[in-house]
Amino acid sequence: MATVENLTRVYTINLGRAWLTPQHKRTDRVVNMIREFAQKHMKSDEVKLEQELNRQVWIRGKTQPPRKVRVKMVKDEDGVVTVSLYEDTAEVAAEEKKPEPTAEVPAAAEQPKPEETKAEEKTTTADK
Repeated sequence: MATVENLTRVYTINLGRAWLTPQHKRTDRVVNMIREFAQKHMKSDEVKLEQELNRQVWIRGKTQPPRKVRVKMVKDEDGVVTVSLYEDTAEVAAEEKKPEPTAEVPAAAEQPKPEETKAEEKTTTADK
């Protein structure tokens, strides 16, 4: 049986069932649900969650985890599944196309202020 070197899939995991667990165990349950989902869909017992995904799940604390999360799962040659947050390339491209407001600030800083030019003119006339 030929195995694919890297198997990559993108899923949106519904985590609403975590609200059936007690309030202070919800985020713990969400982490376990993500692991179970990865084991079932990627057919592997070894699952690792990336740190960025873990931070996103825990960002609102132990009692208010997200209702759903979009993840990218990558299975390597050894059968280890790495679960990370999915970053849509269309969203990334849209962010790159946006003009940055900081680009306009240096242009304004290069032009001398009217008060400075008046002060310079006074000193040059006083020197003559």
